[in-house]
Parts: sequence; structure tokens; C-alpha cells
Amino acid sequence: MKLCVALDLESKQEILTLVARLKEYEQCIWLKIGLRAFVRDGITLIEEIRKIGEFKIFLDLKLYDIPNTMLDAFSEIAKLHIDMLTIHASSGSEAMKLLSKYAKSIPNPPLLMAVTALTSFDTEGFGQIYNANLASHARKMAMLADESGMDGVVCSCFEVQNIKSSTRKGFLVLTPGIRPFGEGSDDQKRVSNLTEAKAAGSDFIVIGRPIYKDKNPSAVVGKILKNLE
Repeated sequence: MKLCVALDLESKQEILTLVARLKEYEQCIWLKIGLRAFVRDGITLIEEIRKIGEFKIFLDLKLYDIPNTMLDAFSEIAKLHIDMLTIHASSGSEAMKLLSKYAKSIPNPPLLMAVTALTSFDTEGFGQIYNANLASHARKMAMLADESGMDGVVCSCFEVQNIKSSTRKGFLVLTPGIRPFGEGSDDQKRVSNLTEAKAAGSDFIVIGRPIYKDKNPSAVVGKILKNLE
């Protein structure tokens, strides 16, 4: 199980300071750049992180648009030589197949991960929007993503086992909303801890606030990695 550290801080300088403090783990962790940071800081943020260390870069943009627009965006993103990108599975099989085909045509493409259901949803809120059962819909989206050539999906810890049993061997699952040692859930509804994520079989976990809000983020990362062994 790999650790992705979410860089959801209020300024580029705060992000770069955190990254510098985590340099000792550059071969062990992934860094997640979300929508806020990418809109604010752009490509230069990725470039400056690479000057600090050889971290794996996960660009969490959750692309969702018509297929050709998504492809155009992906073709530009691929030029950044990142290691992982998120899109929405609900963009449909046509879009996912188009991106998957393009990824196969370029050297060293990023992993393409399709979001099944945002972890900010609880069962009631999800039903209001999608008029569907959350768990069964997440499984349906995962199967569609698998059939469409995605490398994996994003889902909560609660859907991992069902998705793993319904998709091909090696299909990856990334789990956000991890509170490693029982911290508060904040704006996430479907959260879990390290033990639950390991038991479920998550391949990647995303942790943000418990790391970057601590006075010693490096020590927290070290503790998390030790628990992943």
C-alpha cells in the first residue's frame, strides 16, 4: 500500500516547505496536487517540487467533460510527465476508452484513476444526486472503468473489497479520506483508518490534514509508513 500526501495548503510556499521537510521519503511517498493548488500555482508548482526531490506526482483534477475535451486536456497533462491522474468514471465509457487508448500511445503515461463516488457523499446525499445505492453504484462505476481500460478507481474504504472482487486482477484502488490514527473526519463522510484500509486491500491511500497540520509532519509520515509495513 502506497501513501499519497495531499498538498492542500493555503500557499505555494507552504507546500514547498512541507515537501522539503518530507524529502527523506521521496522514494517512498506520492505527492497529491489537487484542484486548488493547481489552479493557484499551475505547472510551476510541479517544476519546483521536482527541484526538491524525485517524488511521484499525483495530479488530482477529476476531469469530467465531453470525451474530446477530456482528451485534449489529458494530452496537455501528459506533457507534464506526472505519475497519476484522476478523472470521473461518470464521464462514461467513451471518454475513458479514448483516454486509455491515448495513454497506450505515449511513453510512460500516468496511471489513470476513475472516481466512483466522492467520499464527501453519505448514502442519503448520494441518493439525492444519483438516485442509486452508493455501494452498488460505486461497484458499477468500477466495473465500467475496468472494462474501459482505466488502471484503477478512487473509492472509499467501504467499497474496496466489493470492487476488488468484481474487477480484473491488478486493478488498482485508491482510497482518500484516511484518518490514520482516528483523527476527525472534517468534510469527508466515508473515512477510515490505516488498519481498515490495509484489511480492505487498498493499493493507495491519501492522507492530508493529519500530516500537514502536525508540528512534525515528517515524524507523522514515518509513523504511517511504519504501520504500512
